[in-house]
Amino acid sequence: MKSVKIGFAPTRRSIFSAPDAVKYANLTRERLKELGVEFVDITDINEEGLFYDEADREKIQEKFRRENVKGIFFPHGNFGTEYVCARLAKEMGLPVLLWGPRDERPDENGVRLRDSQCGLFATGKVLRRFGVPFTYMTNCRLTDPEFERGIQDFLAVCNVVDTFRHTRILQIGPRPFDFWSTMCNEGELLEKFNIQLSPIPLPELTAEMKKVKAEGSEVEKVVAYCNTNMCVKIKLEELENVAALKVAMKNLAAKYSCNAIAIQCWNALQGEIGIMPCAANSLLNEEGIPVVCETDIHGAITALLVEAAGRNDKRSFFADWTVRHPDNENGELLQHCGPWPISVAQEKPTIGYPLAFSHPGAVEAQAKLGEMTLARFDGDNGEYSLLLGNAKGVEGPYTKGTYVWVEVQNLKRLETKIVEGPYIHHCVGIHENVVPVLYEACKYIGIAPDLYDPIEEDVKAYLRGE
Repeated sequence: MKSVKIGFAPTRRSIFSAPDAVKYANLTRERLKELGVEFVDITDINEEGLFYDEADREKIQEKFRRENVKGIFFPHGNFGTEYVCARLAKEMGLPVLLWGPRDERPDENGVRLRDSQCGLFATGKVLRRFGVPFTYMTNCRLTDPEFERGIQDFLAVCNVVDTFRHTRILQIGPRPFDFWSTMCNEGELLEKFNIQLSPIPLPELTAEMKKVKAEGSEVEKVVAYCNTNMCVKIKLEELENVAALKVAMKNLAAKYSCNAIAIQCWNALQGEIGIMPCAANSLLNEEGIPVVCETDIHGAITALLVEAAGRNDKRSFFADWTVRHPDNENGELLQHCGPWPISVAQEKPTIGYPLAFSHPGAVEAQAKLGEMTLARFDGDNGEYSLLLGNAKGVEGPYTKGTYVWVEVQNLKRLETKIVEGPYIHHCVGIHENVVPVLYEACKYIGIAPDLYDPIEEDVKAYLRGE
């Protein structure tokens, strides 16, 4: 699971107990260490290691920026100083986690030492005044399960936001002519979200393939990997082309500093290299470099978001919504020619021929069943949203390619959402429930979460720690 570094800035206010604020800050530090959280502390900024003085803000900002933190955690050891927290959060522009430990029973004289919950109410209001989105973790004890869950979910949210803000996609070729549905607005993606495309023509890809084939060693490693981990039912020279394509795409992604790839997978490519790119896509997807078909830029963005929501611990799969289940009224077939990563399969995948094409290089395997998240980032007419929800894999008829039959709450409702848009027939799935993390991340990246089932109150309840 990917490590995510956050800034730790425990806060207090002068009229409440400073020693108790220091005590709870230290207890929180120890709990974060127990949970394996990587954080940048402020114990070198002042003697207390607490944030309450405007004079310390710039020093903390400088340290957090230098250490490249991905989010900021403001534990309220007592009431806290809301305006310095808001100023720091505004300057940093990162996800913010707001939390305070539950207050103790007043003593025999009626004295209260901290009033942390009261301070959380104040800080939440001031953050709103400053226009700072934030994540609230319920007022709980350090030992409560809500604390651990809330911290881990916040780290995942930070990972999604950081990934989204630093996305650069290698676009190999223009979209296929017939795929008007996958067109995107490159300028708008850059202007709105700083998402950058690195377009290259197909000849640059084929030139890189020739280069890596001449060098040999990396291609040989991929061929050996395929023979070990897959059932290979294509000729050796075709498998070598698959391996060369995989190595070439990885090299080009590194050359252009891209974290995902969208490829024009048919049909000009087949005339140049004689294979489908699906198996090569599968191999890169397995390595954590999402590759999507039909130059679907929005699909590549979705894959990055979904994997980031799981802290890059599991691989996602890029699929078509295709046909309804013949026996299950809420069942649907998710399928594609064969780009899904090996770890998604419930069986040893086969490299063979796809359903609709005569060229080799597609992967065949049924995906694992069980619980999963399905999502789609998309937009048109200047508005963007993230379709997301849960599904479960179910049994269904055999079909070619990489596939899984899924069941949702209400397929008619989902079908209508996809048709009416702004979505298309492509989605990304992952075998994990990352719906709450993606829902929460939307507030930071400026897109609307669009739940295809009426589960928003359930998601909010989860995020509240219920």
